Amino acid sequence: MSRIVVVGSLNADLVVGVDRFPAAGETLTGRDFAVFGGGKGANQAVAAARLGATVAMVGCVGADAYGGWLRAGLRADGVDVTHVETNTSVSSGVAVITIDAAGQNEIVVVPGANGKLSEAVLDRHRAAFASAAYVLLQLEVPLETVAAAARLGRAAGAVVVLDPAPARADALPLLPLADYVTPNETELAALAGVRAEALSDQAAVADAARALLSRGARHVAAKLGPRGALLVGPGLERHWPAPRVDAVDTTAAGDVWNGAFAAALGHGSSVDDAGALATAAAALSVTRKGAQPGMPRADEVAGWPTRTHDKGEG
Repeated sequence: MSRIVVVGSLNADLVVGVDRFPAAGETLTGRDFAVFGGGKGANQAVAAARLGATVAMVGCVGADAYGGWLRAGLRADGVDVTHVETNTSVSSGVAVITIDAAGQNEIVVVPGANGKLSEAVLDRHRAAFASAAYVLLQLEVPLETVAAAARLGRAAGAVVVLDPAPARADALPLLPLADYVTPNETELAALAGVRAEALSDQAAVADAARALLSRGARHVAAKLGPRGALLVGPGLERHWPAPRVDAVDTTAAGDVWNGAFAAALGHGSSVDDAGALATAAAALSVTRKGAQPGMPRADEVAGWPTRTHDKGEG
């Protein structure tokens, strides 16, 4: 089974349920409140581990109650947390998430210790990359750290999967460092320099994805929510439709897609099968509350592979 290394954020998700989002200056009464493990890095680590992958997490937490709790949560899902450092100068990362009755979310993130994940930290944990077959990256930690992690992954011969989230146009220099770039519609629009509303059909999404190819991305897998996912590469265009589900909470669906995609490739799936399985896993995740609690396990995803292989794309 191939080893996945995830470099990124760990957050405590403070989740409030509401009937609708408040207007500016408005106070609403929420339906419920819960705290879940989150952060795009930790989410992708848990998603891959629950699907049977061997996963190591590289990141930073604060020296507070959330820091220990976040470590314990990852460890409980089988993620190696040897390379998660504790920083005593700041809090752990926190995300305040509001979810409406339709399952849509609004999120405010306080980076905390995630902002302290530096190139110096990576240097102390180079051993994590030595046996990596896949390196998963996101943008909730400093961009220079993401770039350094991508270079370490490539030096190890790993497949680098970059989730350019949250959306930021200054992530363009990272594209040539990734084998797969996996934006959602908002992120794709930001990187391609178009309006998100313009990505209303598959042809427009494919055109925007090709714009990223022209900037150095090898493959672009656009995550389109209920429209599924679209993979575009040199001479390649493949659409994976999403199963119809009743969405309860869309938080971390994109993270599930990334973790599942890498896990499936690591199990020996073809890219075509990995994309289909990742799309199915992401759809299943939105039928449950909470970022990490809602993530499926292998026996819940129909057709999940059982064979393994060495480093590579599958």
